[in-house]
Amino acid sequence: MGLSQVLVVDDEIGIRELLSEILRDEGYNVRLAENAAAARAARKESRPDLVLLDIWMPDTDGITLLKEWASSGQLTMPVVMMSGHATIDTAVEATRIGAYDFLEKPISLPKLLATVGRGLQAGTVHARTELTLAQLGKSNVAQELRRRLEQLAASRAPLLLTGEAGAGFILCARHVHPAPSPWLAPTGTDWLGENAFEPLAAAKDGTLFLDDISGLGKREQRGLQQLVGKLEKFNVRLICGATRSIAELIEQGQFDAGLFNAISGVTIRVPALREHQEDIPDIANLLLSQMVEAKQVPLRVFSVAALNAMRNLPWPGNLPALSNAVKTLAATALATEIAVTDVTRVALEFNPTTVDAQVPFDLPLDLPLRQARDAFEQHYFAHHIREARGNMSRVAERVGLERTHLYRKLKQLSIKPNRGEDPGSR
Repeated sequence: MGLSQVLVVDDEIGIRELLSEILRDEGYNVRLAENAAAARAARKESRPDLVLLDIWMPDTDGITLLKEWASSGQLTMPVVMMSGHATIDTAVEATRIGAYDFLEKPISLPKLLATVGRGLQAGTVHARTELTLAQLGKSNVAQELRRRLEQLAASRAPLLLTGEAGAGFILCARHVHPAPSPWLAPTGTDWLGENAFEPLAAAKDGTLFLDDISGLGKREQRGLQQLVGKLEKFNVRLICGATRSIAELIEQGQFDAGLFNAISGVTIRVPALREHQEDIPDIANLLLSQMVEAKQVPLRVFSVAALNAMRNLPWPGNLPALSNAVKTLAATALATEIAVTDVTRVALEFNPTTVDAQVPFDLPLDLPLRQARDAFEQHYFAHHIREARGNMSRVAERVGLERTHLYRKLKQLSIKPNRGEDPGSR
């Protein structure tokens, strides 16, 4: 295996050359970029194992470049931000986008080498193919979720995230986690019943994340309640997820009301993927780019029709189901372009209710073909208008028609665009 490759991006030649000399003496292969344009070119040429990225540069700043890499699926390596004038808010923003760590200039030699070593180790444990909340989409639903979480970032109060499994609890938790403080997400829950205080020392001044507490038994609940009582002492923020209604579990005698009150001072509902379907094409493209970059799948691209088909599926398994479907499609498609027929082939595996959900009305099987087709189209377009709440640009995008063609079609079917009424329902 060759030397680890580090890309140093800084507009000051003295800093570039100093970092290059130090890292080469430590046995690293170093590439240099004097601005964002040179960094883009270097990243396009090959994936470095780690990037040291200055925040303040004259052409494009480091935060903007980090966002570009994140949105295009190129943030598949650890990126350490550097600055001598950055604020805590800047460091937090960089971490939310996907930066691995932050170094304050002037950088001490021991801290530089320790951070680079940890970053390279983290990068080799697993290629970065997970999403961040900043990449979850541009829809109003996704943006509102981010804004609500960012309002809570400075708080140390326990946070409860509710919603469906796979909706993205860990993305939300990481979004409010202050870097570079400790992050701890223990697997399993047995430890809560045995030694509930054990993780607190490791998570001191940081975040302790529990993915789903709705299935905790009585013993684990008692352990968690004891742990909550020690959070302030260790300055640990507790973030919990819950995929079932805790209020209902309390009514059924399965969850302790006192514990619920202790951890639910701030509660945020995380929307399911189907609640922001317009983000699915971008998320699918991003996941595919990351998988190709990490060499998990062969080179593949989605056709527009395939992305439209994926957007209109319900995805009951949410983000993990979408990710697994993208990997399956990329691994099994026979051509470089993933077609709508490929999506149809694997859709039922990840959307088991698709057929029933797509046909919620009686098919007019006893009608002549033309009349049956008109009946289906009436229901089809009325459904999409209701789903888009009358936003015709969104309807046109979802059904794959130009707006002028869409309006002609609706007029032909006697559908009022602003209401989405099915003529057969009147």
